[in-house]
Amino acid sequence: MLFTQCEHRRAPIDLRQCAALMKFLAISGSLRAASINSSLLRVAAHLAPDGLAIDLFAGLGRLPLFNPDLEAQLPAAVLELHGAVAAADALMIASPEYAHGVSGSMKNALDWLVSFEPFVGKHVAVINTSPRARHADAALRETLRTMSAVIVEEASISLPLLGANLGAAALAGDPRIATAIRAALRALRDAVEAARPPEEPTFPVP
Repeated sequence: MLFTQCEHRRAPIDLRQCAALMKFLAISGSLRAASINSSLLRVAAHLAPDGLAIDLFAGLGRLPLFNPDLEAQLPAAVLELHGAVAAADALMIASPEYAHGVSGSMKNALDWLVSFEPFVGKHVAVINTSPRARHADAALRETLRTMSAVIVEEASISLPLLGANLGAAALAGDPRIATAIRAALRALRDAVEAARPPEEPTFPVP
């Protein structure tokens, strides 16, 4: 299930405009209800500027353990992940660190995307909610690079939030955090726009 910003914007919007919006998919590697990683991504969806929609992927816990034998007939949860990734212009990924590595749920999701062609070349912002989690951050980046993702460094931020016990409302209300998130969103949006091929000129038909 996706939380779609188009359906929950702060002001009314014509849903027909959603197709024209730039779309980011936010994926949290934590399944905890009170996860700081998930909260930060919700804040990003709340702070997204006009013209940008952020969907929060909520199906990580439903993904089966990666098994190549299932690739011939993909489970519904994997198809949901694939569809969300394919529809996104860019990804925002935030994962906690467990035993000097990314979470098992995050690695499992990435394993299901290894042979998924629409992932190749996808722009990604890597969000780190604890500067001490350098091992997971490095491991996540290595995996993404191996999968041919494009990590946008200007959009990849590290914030000292571990142990802060802040909910989404408190995070959004912190000027320092809100400023960093807005800057990351702009950088990711600019990277996607810069990579798009120029539009072909149109000429009036006589």
